[in-house]
Amino acid sequence: MPKILIVGGGYAGFYTAKKLEKWLGRNEAQVTMVDPLPYLTYQPFLPEVAAGSIEPRHAVVSHRRHLKRTRVINARVTYVNHAEKTATITPELGEPWQETYDIVVMTAGAVSRTFPIPGVADNAIGLKNIEEAIAVRDRIIKNFELAANLPEGSEEKKRLLTFVVVGGGFAGIEAFAEMRSLASSLVRQFPTISFEETHFHLIEAMGRIMPEVSLETSKWVIKSLDQRGATIHLDTQLSSAVDGRIELSTGESFEADTIVWTAGVMANPMIRNTDLPIEERGRLRANAALQIVNDEGPVADAWTAGDVAAVPDLTGAGVGGFCVPNAQHAVRQAKLLAKNITASLRGEDPKEYFHKSLGAVAGLGLYNGVYQWRKIAIKGFVAWIMHRGYHGLAIPMWERKIRVFGNWIMNFLLRRDTVQLSTRIAPRAAFEEFASRPKA
Repeated sequence: MPKILIVGGGYAGFYTAKKLEKWLGRNEAQVTMVDPLPYLTYQPFLPEVAAGSIEPRHAVVSHRRHLKRTRVINARVTYVNHAEKTATITPELGEPWQETYDIVVMTAGAVSRTFPIPGVADNAIGLKNIEEAIAVRDRIIKNFELAANLPEGSEEKKRLLTFVVVGGGFAGIEAFAEMRSLASSLVRQFPTISFEETHFHLIEAMGRIMPEVSLETSKWVIKSLDQRGATIHLDTQLSSAVDGRIELSTGESFEADTIVWTAGVMANPMIRNTDLPIEERGRLRANAALQIVNDEGPVADAWTAGDVAAVPDLTGAGVGGFCVPNAQHAVRQAKLLAKNITASLRGEDPKEYFHKSLGAVAGLGLYNGVYQWRKIAIKGFVAWIMHRGYHGLAIPMWERKIRVFGNWIMNFLLRRDTVQLSTRIAPRAAFEEFASRPKA
C-alpha cells in the first residue's frame, strides 16, 4: 500500500487524516500522522479558555480517539528529505529514526511571530496553544488574589492589576476583551479591589484594529472596550518590556505583570529543514490544487494546506493574492486535500481550492460580539450568540461540541469557575515540604 505521511496534527493535518479515512478504502493507503501533541487545539476557543468560559480539555480534540485508522506518532519531524522520500522522526524519549513514505502532506501549522523587542522573550506569553491560555487565566486570578492583600494605591498592587495585550487583530481583540470580562467578574469577588484599580492596555502598531472588519465596525469595538475600562493604543509600538516595564513608542511607560503577545503568526520554522520549495515569507510554495510547487511545476507526491502553505486565493480577496492563515481556510483546504490525494491515487485530476469568506465573527466578552460580512455588520448580543453558535458547531467531533455547549449552559446557570490552579506547575512542592528524609 502507498504510505502517506502527514506532518502536523492541527486543523489541516487532523481533517486531512479524518477525510482520508472516509474517502480511502482500507487497502488503498496507510496513513501516518506525526505531531508532538496528542491533540488538535481549537484555537478560536483560546480566549474563552483564558477567560474561564470553557474547560481547557474541551477546547482540544484527541487524535487517537477520533482517528481510528490513522497511525498516530507523538514526536517531532526534524527533517524531510523528499528527494529520497524519508523523514527523520525525533521522539521526546528514545532515538530518532527514519520514516519512509510515498506521499508527504505538510500541515505543520504556524507559531507566534515575535520581534526582537527587549524583554518580550523573557516576560511575555503567547496565545497559540491551550497551555498558554490556561496560564493566562491562572495568572489573572492569582494576581487578583495577591493584590487583594496589598494597600490601595501601592505600586505593586497597580502592577499586578495591569494587563497588556500586544496586537489588535482578531486574536488580540478577542483575548483582550475576554480578559477584561474575566477581570470585571473577579472584582465582585474581591471587596478590596475596585474596578478603577484594574488597567487593561492593548497596543497596536497600525492606525486601526481588526482589519478583517469595516472601519466603522472597528471603531464601534474600540468604543465598546473603552466603555468597559480598557485602553487601546493605536499607531503605537512596544519599545521594551524589560522586567515588566512597558515602554511605548509614544513615550508612555508603566509597569505590568501580564503581557500577552498576539501580534501575528508565521509558518512553522520546521519546514526550513526540508528540501521542499519555500517562498519569501517562509511558507511552502503551493498551487490552488494544494500541491507543493517549484519553478517547473508541481512536486510529485508532495501536498500542503493550512497556515504553513502559501495557497493562492482564487477569489481575489486574499492578502497578497494568498489565503489568509485562519481556521476557515485550513479546515476547507484539508477536506479538499484529502479528496485530491484520493483522486491522484486513483489516476484522477485534483480540483482547485476556491472558498469565499463566510464573514468574520468575534466574541468580545460575555454577551457582546461583532460579526461582519461584506457591508453587513451585526453588533452586541446577537453577534455574541452567532459567535458561540458558529464556533460551538465548528469544533470537530460531536462529543466535543456537546461538552462545549454544556460548559456554556453550566456557566450561565452557575457563573464561570474562577478557581486558579497555578500550583500545578510545581505539583510536588507540598509533598516535598513535609516529606520525611533519612537522617544524615
